[in-house]
Amino acid sequence: MKKLGTPITDWLDKYGDPEIEKFIDKNLQVTEKIRLALEAKGWKAADLAAAMGKSPSEVSKWLTGMHNLTLKSIVKMENALGIELIHTEPVKEYEYVFLGAVTGTQEHIEKAQAYKESVQSEVYEIAL
Repeated sequence: MKKLGTPITDWLDKYGDPEIEKFIDKNLQVTEKIRLALEAKGWKAADLAAAMGKSPSEVSKWLTGMHNLTLKSIVKMENALGIELIHTEPVKEYEYVFLGAVTGTQEHIEKAQAYKESVQSEVYEIAL
């Protein structure tokens, strides 16, 4: 038995673009998180609009899931709701790896100490 679709789903099946489908999926995920946050706070869309200083019609349009939300509007919603809608991983500038301890001669110990002192003094100089 063939499943009947809507004109929109039929069109997407025939001409759909994976990028657009991913966009719609992400947009719906964000709006669902907003809906759940509103529900948890006991808010309506109008309450969110008031908290953001926006018109209720504008916020309602955003919450359809079909509007192209800007990062600025998402951040405003995050602040108003007190939640994080989009999680981004911080970029690591450095990663430290412990390679083990060196035991050795007095010469090695002195070189290690000299290096440690030079690094500390550089850090101190930079901090000034």
